[in-house]
Amino acid sequence: MLSVAGGDVSRRALEALALEGYRDQTLTLYQISEMLGLSRVETEDFLGRRHVPLSETGEADLDREAAVFEVRSRRPR
Repeated sequence: MLSVAGGDVSRRALEALALEGYRDQTLTLYQISEMLGLSRVETEDFLGRRHVPLSETGEADLDREAAVFEVRSRRPR
């Protein structure tokens, strides 16, 4: 595993890809939470700590993502 003073290089690269994908709207909140292995709340916190505003999400998108999170949260890890 590659590492530098700032932490694991692989993890930092993955986080950078997630941030860029979310900023340019090619990745959803759910997708980056899956990429990073975070819950929805942890993902929102991750974005907030990096000063990335949450995208406006329509009601249908919220319902879809809530259903997916619900199913995934019941899945054994």
